[in-house]
Amino acid sequence: MRPLTSQNVEAELSYAYIHAVAAKAHMGCEVASRHDDSAGIDAKITAWGPFDGGILQEVDLKVQLKATVKPPTIVGNSFSYSLAGLNRYDDLRSTEVATPRILVVLFLPQTSEEWLHHSEEALLMRKCAYWVSLRGAGPSENEKTQTVYLPRTQLFDSNSLSQLMTSLSRIELPTYQGSSL
Repeated sequence: MRPLTSQNVEAELSYAYIHAVAAKAHMGCEVASRHDDSAGIDAKITAWGPFDGGILQEVDLKVQLKATVKPPTIVGNSFSYSLAGLNRYDDLRSTEVATPRILVVLFLPQTSEEWLHHSEEALLMRKCAYWVSLRGAGPSENEKTQTVYLPRTQLFDSNSLSQLMTSLSRIELPTYQGSSL
């Protein structure tokens, strides 16, 4: 068996990140099946009510995960991210899916030695992830990648996840806003 590549480690850390955030928010998080993975879904998060003003008492969210060591470029109030694979982009922008989907991008330090530190007192992962809904985004004019914009206000943490799930319980679906110039 070969050791994991750096890209494999980045991916595994992105799974650990969303699992930790979901657990802190008292939600379930599971790795998607290989069939879901073929459709651009890496994980599914489930939240249970009661939700403040919610209609639904159980809400699911599908997540496409990405991790990168490339420092994000700030464009207005957003980070730009080059999403490889137009099939993934099209899956995420679809308005014809019953379960909402988001993209979560974990920005890691450039040096792998800085990614994770642990001791008896703490387990520390450096940097953080941001999320965006691409629902309703326009078709790509590119052949291989599409630049998307993750609002800097959409840190993927337990508070924002709880707010997102509460909105979903009200059947308020987030849509893509593009860059915040």
